[in-house]
Amino acid sequence: MKKSIIILCLLLLLTVPSNITLAKLNLEPVVQNQLGNSDISVSVRDVVTGEILYEKNGEVAMKPASTLKLLTAAAALDILGSNYRFHTKLYIDGEMKGKMLEGDIYIKGEGDPTLQKHNFEAFADALKHYGIESVTGNLYGDDTVFSGSQLTPGVATSDESYYYAARTTALTMSPDNDFDAGSIIIHVTPSAIGKAPIIQADPSLSGMNLINQAKTVVAGEETTIEIERQYRTDTIVVTGNIPLGKPFKDWVTLYDPTINTLYAIKETFEEKGITFTSQNVIKRGKVPIDAQLIYAKHSVPLKNLIVPFLKLSNNSIADILVKTIGKETYGKGRTDYGVKALNAYGTAMGLNMERWYLEDGSGISHENRVTANELSHLLVKVKDEPSFKIFYDSLPVGGSKDRLIGGSLRKRFLTEPYKNHVVAKTGSISGVYTLAGYVKANSGKTYAFTIMTQNQSTPALNSIDEVVKTIIAKY
Repeated sequence: MKKSIIILCLLLLLTVPSNITLAKLNLEPVVQNQLGNSDISVSVRDVVTGEILYEKNGEVAMKPASTLKLLTAAAALDILGSNYRFHTKLYIDGEMKGKMLEGDIYIKGEGDPTLQKHNFEAFADALKHYGIESVTGNLYGDDTVFSGSQLTPGVATSDESYYYAARTTALTMSPDNDFDAGSIIIHVTPSAIGKAPIIQADPSLSGMNLINQAKTVVAGEETTIEIERQYRTDTIVVTGNIPLGKPFKDWVTLYDPTINTLYAIKETFEEKGITFTSQNVIKRGKVPIDAQLIYAKHSVPLKNLIVPFLKLSNNSIADILVKTIGKETYGKGRTDYGVKALNAYGTAMGLNMERWYLEDGSGISHENRVTANELSHLLVKVKDEPSFKIFYDSLPVGGSKDRLIGGSLRKRFLTEPYKNHVVAKTGSISGVYTLAGYVKANSGKTYAFTIMTQNQSTPALNSIDEVVKTIIAKY
């Protein structure tokens, strides 16, 4: 009930009439004081008419970081539809001899970021329901729906180990309900002083290797644990100290999501009592035309998936959506074709896509560019889209501490009169801090705004927030 009331109030931000006539906003003093003149861009529009009421460097192309997800979300809802679901299908190919399948098992993925261990258990139950308790053949993964590089062009070498830079294939898995696809969680538990800690993986190591170089230290010492997958290998290295009484966990990316997911599936099958011969291998393979479909897993609809995507700024979901709209639009499940579809959507919406340069749909690349005026224009134009309510409800809400309402703004705009007045997408990559969305001023007037900074030596979050607070307080 509380969540419904908050969402209803936020939607009213865009419908409350105002007696204030359209007038240019005098934000120059606060922008100058907080942000300066260079490497910044600001655009504020009337949310109804689209008129620009304030801009500074509004036509300068800037790095959007994760505010680019605004375009990706709007395009995905339009192209795929709010009820779109990802499917993962289980096939068998062979003959039954008693309770033995003399043949192979195939898992065909479509990029479902919600695939988890409990779904693997459901696969196993389906096999057992069919009478299968042992398998003589191989376990194949069909990931042909997607093609091209598993990584988007802008992922830095130093970031590849971290969940926000996960590889993307059509058969992948998530270790949590944030749907951080393409990663696993490593849990480090202290043991005895001077000894190596206990390490567990969720859902499992999934065919990867682990080197434990960490050490348990006395309570009260600093935790210095680092968990990294060695570059271009399937080896995870855990180093550093962990004090007694302070368990630690972190996410690490899969080296090859398709193969690693198959390992996790096979391990789950074995846990459920399905055996494989010693000759069994795990590898990629296209589902044979005469294979038998015995089970299909369906993801939550896109309208539900957009919530963690925007609220929590999930890069894995962004990469999957981009490849999926490429597949649906051009028949090619590749990042470049997905970017092409984003550009076509923006053009059809009335945006000037010559002022956008895209390498991905997540915003992780430092080569992405867009002007603040174009991003604020998107925020006005998207109001006319059939799925706008879904889009709007999925944005972070400033000051709301509920993680799936406040999202990446749950620790900002915490006090009155600012709390619940900002509904916007955050963005941050190295040296880049951005914020774009809707702000309701104390006057009752709602504005679409974009604030972008780059080449910053220190975080600019507080400075950005002060500009937004000025809009709330004065306009």
